[in-house]
Amino acid sequence: MPDVRIHELTIADEPATWAALGFAVESDTCRVGSVPIRLAGHDARGSAASGLVGWALRGVATEQLDGLPTRSVDDAEREPSGDAPPHPNGITMLDHVVAITPALDRTVAVLQAAGLDLRRVREEPTPAGAPRQAFFRLGEVILEVVQAPEEAIERSGGSDGPAFFWGLAFKVADIDATVAAIGAERCSGPRPAVQPGRRIATLRRSVGLALPVALMTE
Repeated sequence: MPDVRIHELTIADEPATWAALGFAVESDTCRVGSVPIRLAGHDARGSAASGLVGWALRGVATEQLDGLPTRSVDDAEREPSGDAPPHPNGITMLDHVVAITPALDRTVAVLQAAGLDLRRVREEPTPAGAPRQAFFRLGEVILEVVQAPEEAIERSGGSDGPAFFWGLAFKVADIDATVAAIGAERCSGPRPAVQPGRRIATLRRSVGLALPVALMTE
């Protein structure tokens, strides 16, 4: 089976919102590294659990990925060539996509059966309280699947619920310059990340994005 990789993400944001944050946007698309991000507008969200309303994957064996809205792309659909240049705000690549599940072992088994490359399962809690995470490699991008905390599972009706997308993290060449370019009123200051030697900042909710977005050093 060929390697599974991301062909496109679809996000329920307006293109103008991303352009105002220093992303290079052409029509309704913002390409970060090798990954096109289609900005489909607020109406695209509908009943989706996240502003990341779906993705298209190449090389995947099925579109049934435990609730993650997925479209399979075949070889007849043209693939963008090369990587996009850095954006005016200094963002260079998509680092990882975050999904949340009430049943990590179930979701991991489904993703592996579909051909996704499981790299490791982390059996330690995150600072935010997630007890476990699994990491899959999709080309240049990591899919981080997070086990929801018990209290969140209880609020959502139990562990039989589906997995859902949550947020994104981008790589930046110079995080201090990127935070300065975006502005302190729209972005937190950099701080140490969970990954040793890396730093992270987050876009504030007040910017109006449909999903959480983090910025990380390379």
